[in-house]
Amino acid sequence: MSSPKSDIEIARQAKMLPIQEIGAKLDIPETGLLPYGHTKAKISFDFIDELSKRPDGKLILVTAITPTPAGEGKTTTSVGLTDGLNRMGKKALVCLREPSLGPCFGMKGGAAGGGYAQVVPMEDINLHFTGDFHAIGAANNLLAALVDNHIHQGNALGIDARRVSWRRVVDMNDRALRSIVCSLGGIGNGFPREDGFDITVASEVMAIFCLADSIEDLQRRLGNIVVAQTRDRKPVTAKEVNADGAMTVLLKDAFMPNLVQTLENSPAMIHGGPFANIAHGCNSVMATKTSLKLADYVVTEAGFGADLGAEKFFDIKCRKAGISPEAVVLVATIRALKMHGGVALKDLGAENSKAVAEGCTNLRRHLKNLARFGVPAVVAVNRFITDSDAELQAVCDAAAEYDAQAIVCSHWSDGGAGTKELAKHVADLVDSGKAKFKPLYPDEMPLWEKVETIARDLYGASGITAPQPVKNRFKLLQESYGNFPVCMAKTQYSFSTDPNLKGAPDGHELSVRELRLSAGAEFVVAVCGDIMTMPGLPREPAANKIHINNKGEIEGLF
Repeated sequence: MSSPKSDIEIARQAKMLPIQEIGAKLDIPETGLLPYGHTKAKISFDFIDELSKRPDGKLILVTAITPTPAGEGKTTTSVGLTDGLNRMGKKALVCLREPSLGPCFGMKGGAAGGGYAQVVPMEDINLHFTGDFHAIGAANNLLAALVDNHIHQGNALGIDARRVSWRRVVDMNDRALRSIVCSLGGIGNGFPREDGFDITVASEVMAIFCLADSIEDLQRRLGNIVVAQTRDRKPVTAKEVNADGAMTVLLKDAFMPNLVQTLENSPAMIHGGPFANIAHGCNSVMATKTSLKLADYVVTEAGFGADLGAEKFFDIKCRKAGISPEAVVLVATIRALKMHGGVALKDLGAENSKAVAEGCTNLRRHLKNLARFGVPAVVAVNRFITDSDAELQAVCDAAAEYDAQAIVCSHWSDGGAGTKELAKHVADLVDSGKAKFKPLYPDEMPLWEKVETIARDLYGASGITAPQPVKNRFKLLQESYGNFPVCMAKTQYSFSTDPNLKGAPDGHELSVRELRLSAGAEFVVAVCGDIMTMPGLPREPAANKIHINNKGEIEGLF
């Protein structure tokens, strides 16, 4: 199949069906859809409520080896696998996160798949889509405004202005907002203090949005957000400043899952979008649970490598939502494995099966980790034309050591036809009933030990360290929130906190520099190493190349 030059050109050639026809494939009546134009729609709460008595389909997780600049292709594989399952006659649906504007205009670019394995309309999905992220940002910042206003208007709750912990957000990479001083300009503007912004996808509101399973649960969780402390260190919640109702109103429409389609007209649910390196990295529980009622096979994705996205999917999302995956697809590329084997980016085109074999230490670590959760895995090798048979065999040999099959896929160039073998194997794996899912640690394990268990068992670390104030914070949070899971915030580029350590390093110490409470999301965030909750733009941002041509079309977006 001859390929146009870019993903966006391929997307523009797509023959999209009216969204009502996509809904019909899932037995969604037109009255159950709230269209946003002709090719995207929200699924109404009334229809979702009618699904409660339907049986659940089977859940399939797509994750990956540790990411590199060479690329892996989780979203592309998720879409290609779904198309492949539908080509087999299965009733399959892909369930993905919404892209953030930060990476779109930063370094990564869009996140709607690639080649002939994409979700469309690609431009809409990568930009404003149905406005969900704007609603999440507005709800977050309304809470910040209400906290500051409460202090200014008499401070009945006795909030200590020095201990306001709730930060504003914006869905953009902006390093200048990481640390700011606000409320300057006189007594009419509030109490001056140090503050900062996070990117929207790292916010607790985003996490709550993606973990709540009903409007009632959404408001309950929003009300439990801890926004500040009093002078005697008593926590102050969003409910106490009467913010939870208005925040829920702002999120009401956004909370309905979004329905779109793939290039091959397979149904696709795209909803929510927390980062996996600084948040929990999974699409919304609402979308996943709705999808499981609508399709026999639901393919979902967790962000970055399996040490981050998959671990949080298992230990946070599955634990909280009461869902269990039946199979895991671990995505790898020969190019990425070469990088883990020590090959420079500029030299990846040359055959080097020895480097691939060495880089497979990373693959093996991820397969070993996935086995701890009791879910059978298969390796999907996202093939490039430069891959040699010897290099591919090295991956097959490494996978076989962990009783996993490595299957070569060509979905980027061939769409669903390129995942025929993978789809067949995944369907067989799912239907075999081999999965015996279990989280990595029990709820009752102390917070410090939860972080240490992840660091030792999954990252290969010798242990964890933290400065004394952080150790004290562990003890303080343990008293009231010790049953919460932990959300690890660390670099996605390594099992360690050093992004330059490729492969599968071991014996390193994991440094926890901060512990953040997300009382509404119901997890505790362990901030490790130099990870930041507000990224910056690179030297050459993708935004520099994005423009509208003389035909009124967007160019430069992926």
